[in-house]
Amino acid sequence: MTTLPAGTDTASVVTAPKVDRPHAFGDALVIAWRNLLNIRRNPQLLVFATIQPVIFILNFRYVFGGAINAQSLGGVAYVNYLMPGIFVQTIVFGALTTAVGLAGDLHLGIIERFKSLPIARSAVLTGRTTADLIRNFFVMCIVGFAVGWQIVSDVWGIIAAVVLILAFSYSLSWIFAFVGLSVKDAETAQAASFPILAPLIFASSAFIPVQTMPGWLQPWAKHQPVSVVCDAARDLTLGLPAGTATLKALAWIIGIVAVFAPLAVRKYRKVT
Repeated sequence: MTTLPAGTDTASVVTAPKVDRPHAFGDALVIAWRNLLNIRRNPQLLVFATIQPVIFILNFRYVFGGAINAQSLGGVAYVNYLMPGIFVQTIVFGALTTAVGLAGDLHLGIIERFKSLPIARSAVLTGRTTADLIRNFFVMCIVGFAVGWQIVSDVWGIIAAVVLILAFSYSLSWIFAFVGLSVKDAETAQAASFPILAPLIFASSAFIPVQTMPGWLQPWAKHQPVSVVCDAARDLTLGLPAGTATLKALAWIIGIVAVFAPLAVRKYRKVT
């Protein structure tokens, strides 16, 4: 047993030194690369990350798309209506991956190992979210163009839509990070997250117009965050007036972060 010199602060022995803020970005990139490598080494994660969203695109584009005429969409081709919703759906499911990954790392003690290293504590969550964004967004862009997605807006509209979707993804990461840190393992995290995902994704304007839904469901479907972000991203990519929808989406994003970021940080400090 090693004896510590008299006067040694034991907290400095078990706690890694703080890092400067400029290092936090590099630490997050390293953690993101670690998570991307983990996907490659675990084929089942690759299946969830790529094949499932592709199936959604192909299913709605070629199976259900024929049942939805352009007149009900205001003359917009269904593929152009669908793709912004698919992008939002993808990042929502990507947030589920964040919850499952954090719960798994916590259960295996990996987060404790990270805590003992001289890295920014924020890098664990930021790196996880960054890896999920890289994986989901670029896969969806490639498949979207492959099935005939056409961009009507100018470059600024596209950039604004991308930034809005990424900001929404960031806000959702706080919700599912809190879920992942609140349960004991990855399986429980997945089971706990689905009741949150289902009403957000399927009772929204991501795949079909809200006005085609039952009257009692329309108020929720119209004003919930996924629908608001889908509508804003859709207007931006189609070159339509998007000011009101964008402001509503930003309000949801800011509100979610304001509520769940403190909860997730508090839970993270408590469990680690």
